[in-house]
Amino acid sequence: MTLPQPISKYVFFLVGALLFAAALETPAAATATLTFNPNILRFGEVVVGQSESLPVTVTNASTTSYGISAISTSAIGFSLSYPALPLTLAPGESFVVTVTFQPTSSASSSGSIAFNGNALLPLRGSGMAIKSLIPNPPSVYFGNVQTGNTSKVLVTLTNAKNGTVTVNGDLMKGAGFAVTGLSLPLTLTPGQSYTFTVSFSPSSTGLVNGSFQGLNVNNYINVTIPLNGAGTAPGQLSVFPASVSFGNVNVGTTVSRTASLTAAGSSVTVTSAGSSSSEFSLSGISLPTTIAAGQSLPYTVLFKPQSSGTASATLSFSTNTSTVSESLTGSGIALVTHSVSLSWQPSTSQVTGYNVYRSSAAAGPFAKINSSLAPSTAYVDGSVAASQTYYYVTTAVNSSGQESAYSNEVQVVVP
Repeated sequence: MTLPQPISKYVFFLVGALLFAAALETPAAATATLTFNPNILRFGEVVVGQSESLPVTVTNASTTSYGISAISTSAIGFSLSYPALPLTLAPGESFVVTVTFQPTSSASSSGSIAFNGNALLPLRGSGMAIKSLIPNPPSVYFGNVQTGNTSKVLVTLTNAKNGTVTVNGDLMKGAGFAVTGLSLPLTLTPGQSYTFTVSFSPSSTGLVNGSFQGLNVNNYINVTIPLNGAGTAPGQLSVFPASVSFGNVNVGTTVSRTASLTAAGSSVTVTSAGSSSSEFSLSGISLPTTIAAGQSLPYTVLFKPQSSGTASATLSFSTNTSTVSESLTGSGIALVTHSVSLSWQPSTSQVTGYNVYRSSAAAGPFAKINSSLAPSTAYVDGSVAASQTYYYVTTAVNSSGQESAYSNEVQVVVP
C-alpha cells in the first residue's frame, strides 16, 4: 500500500485551517427588534357609529434587516391600514400603520396588533353613546410662541352624561405643553363644569403637536384635547443711540433727550425698564409693551442733576429672554445768577418815583423793566444773562404822572 507523501499531509492541514477561518468570519444571526411610537394606542371614548384614526410608527431598532409578512389584529372595532406586504425593513427604517377604531356598541375594547403572528402593540378604546366629557375649546392652537415665552389658554370640561364622571389621571403629550389648576381626581356631576389652564412654553423652534388626555378609574381615556403650537426664535431688541450725553445742566434743572427701541426678526415684549441712578429717568413709554417686528418705539430720557459734578447711569430694558442697555452721562453745574445794580442822582424836581429802561443795543429802543415806580435812586436788575451787554436809562415821574426825558445812557457788561 502506498503511503501518502508529506506534501499531501501539508495540503490536508492547510485546507482544514482555511475551513476553520471561514467559520470564524460568519457572523451570528441577530434578533431583530421592532419599536413603536407610541408604544400603546389609547383611543379613549369614541361615539358608537363614528370612527377615529391614530398613526403608529414602526421602526426596526436592530442591526439586521427584518421582514414583515403579516400584520393583523383581532381586537373588536379596530381596523388597520399599512403598506403592501411583504415588507423588509433595513436597520433603523420605519413605516406607519394607521389604526382606526369604530365601535359598534357602548363597551370597552382592547387587544393588540400582531406582526408576523406576534402580538406586540396594545390597543385600547371605548364605545360610548355620547362622550362623557365635552372640552371647550375642543382643541387648542397656540400659534407662534417665542422660545422663552409662555402662552396660556383656559380649557373647560363639562360632564355631558346623566351620571357622575371622574377624571382619575391625565396624560400630557408634546414638548413644552403643561397643565395647571387641575386637581385630580376630578369628579363632575351631570352638567357640572371645571376650568383649568393649558400652557405652551417652547424651548426650541419648530412645530409641536401634542394632546391632553384625561383617564378614568380604569385608565381608559374619557377626554382628548389636541394641542399644537410653534416655537419661534425670539425677536432681537436694540436701543438707539447706544449712549446719550446731556452735557452741562444746571443743578435742579431738567433736560430731556429722545431715543428709541427697535425689534428685529420677531415682535419683542419689553417687560421692564430702569435706571441705575435717580438723576436719570425714563418717560414717554408704558410697560409692558410689545414692539412689532421691524418697528421702533420712541421714548424720552430725563436728566435732573442734584449736585455739581459728573453723573452717569445705565438705562436697561428687559424682555423675557434678554436685556439691552443704554449709557447715560451728564454734568451738574451750580446755578450762577447775575444781576445789575443801578444808582443815579436824584431829580431836582418834586417826583414820586423813577422808571428804569433797558436795551440790548446802544441808543435803544428801550423797554421799561420795573413793574412799579422805583421810590429811590437805586434799582437791581435780576433778569440778566451771562456774557451779555445791556444799556440802561432812567426817567423821573411827578405826582401827575408826567415822565421826564431819558437820563444819560449807561452800558453794563455781564460776565
